[in-house]
Amino acid sequence: MFDDLLAVPAAIVTFHVLKDESGLYLVDTGFVNGPRLLHRALKKRGWDHLPVRGILLTHGHLDHALNAVHFAKRYGAWIAGPRLDADHYLGKAKYRGLARVTAFLERAGRVLSRYQPFTPDKWVDPDEVLPVWGGLRAVHLPGHTAGHTVYYCPRRKVLIGGDLFNSLPFMSLPPPDIFNSFPEQVPAAIGTALQLDLVGVIPAHCDAGTTPAGHLERLRRLHQRLGR
Repeated sequence: MFDDLLAVPAAIVTFHVLKDESGLYLVDTGFVNGPRLLHRALKKRGWDHLPVRGILLTHGHLDHALNAVHFAKRYGAWIAGPRLDADHYLGKAKYRGLARVTAFLERAGRVLSRYQPFTPDKWVDPDEVLPVWGGLRAVHLPGHTAGHTVYYCPRRKVLIGGDLFNSLPFMSLPPPDIFNSFPEQVPAAIGTALQLDLVGVIPAHCDAGTTPAGHLERLRRLHQRLGR
């Protein structure tokens, strides 16, 4: 995709590594086997000698935040996350409706994975510009969680989209309602994302062979299907 971006597929989710002149930054932290997969990916790219400076979370679901504490300790990195997902990082999020299924799954997952609750070193607020990868603007797109935040790079016109949508070859879909804290807000979040000046989107749940431009086209078609 970009010479200074590395995708790390980790079980059910893909997380990403950004490289700039100061070092490496993770966007989310993957799920089961995330540490092993990150080490292998960095070594293969030739980035294993570079310092990991920080971790940017898009939201607090377990498949995105599971390895945050491990990576922070291993690399001496700071953790930054959306303020409105504070309860998720502590393992105390309250779910409603169909999302109670997620509450059950996450309770089991935290026990099995020995999840380490945490409070981020830095809070990410809407429209904040982070000095990472040439400048990333935090775009608050709630629905999946209250704090769900994506990162927009104006210089590249690309959006690192977290769980805004699932981009798959056979059909692109919003996140299933069992995973959404406020499913009624998801269509509006997609519409807000498409108001940005974009040439590409980088989702967390997607096939590996599609370009950011291809993911963007899928997001546009999804928006049309939702009738927004």
